[in-house]
Amino acid sequence: MIRWDVVQGNFPLIASKLVEHLALTIVAVGLGLVISALAVLAIRDSRRLIGPVTGFFSVVYTIPSLALLAFLVPITRLSFLTAEIALVGYTLFILTRNLLAGLASVPLDALEAADAMGYGRMRRLWQVEVPLALPLIVAGIRIATVTTIGLVMVTALIGFGGLGQVMLRGYNFRNDTLVLVGFVLTVALALAADLGLAWLGRTVAPWSRARIG
Repeated sequence: MIRWDVVQGNFPLIASKLVEHLALTIVAVGLGLVISALAVLAIRDSRRLIGPVTGFFSVVYTIPSLALLAFLVPITRLSFLTAEIALVGYTLFILTRNLLAGLASVPLDALEAADAMGYGRMRRLWQVEVPLALPLIVAGIRIATVTTIGLVMVTALIGFGGLGQVMLRGYNFRNDTLVLVGFVLTVALALAADLGLAWLGRTVAPWSRARIG
């Protein structure tokens, strides 16, 4: 059971770590999306590059989080940068794969119609391809966000971790309330992010609600 007096006494810690959890997640997913978008723009027209790039991101994605942090700490120390490098790395495969799949799902007749109307390469991309690819792009962002929220917990081992530090403090002091609060808030944050992004996807692409939701 949750002891509310313990929650009240540790409220400043819980609130600050919740904000830290959000910051780590938002920065990681935001940077991951930018890097993935740039990578997709660079490789989408070259089958010889798609395989190696996505393969590299896939290898990074399969590295155990503790092993990756242990590799980075001697280089970047116990820092915010270390946490973000690891978190961003885990988003790249998910986001790149969904960006490529989304752009590949655009109907050929839509591309031909845009070309016939005189659209240039970039104009066609932003006004035709990206809007039609939004369902899969949003799906990728949802998966990457929820995954990152969970992975942030692991960075508690290097002094960050957001709500993971609340749980770690609970374990260290045998305080079941802090462990439970950290767990519940992390799950609630993941659910809220997933539902919020699902709503955003339906809002920006109402013509494809069935595919996003």
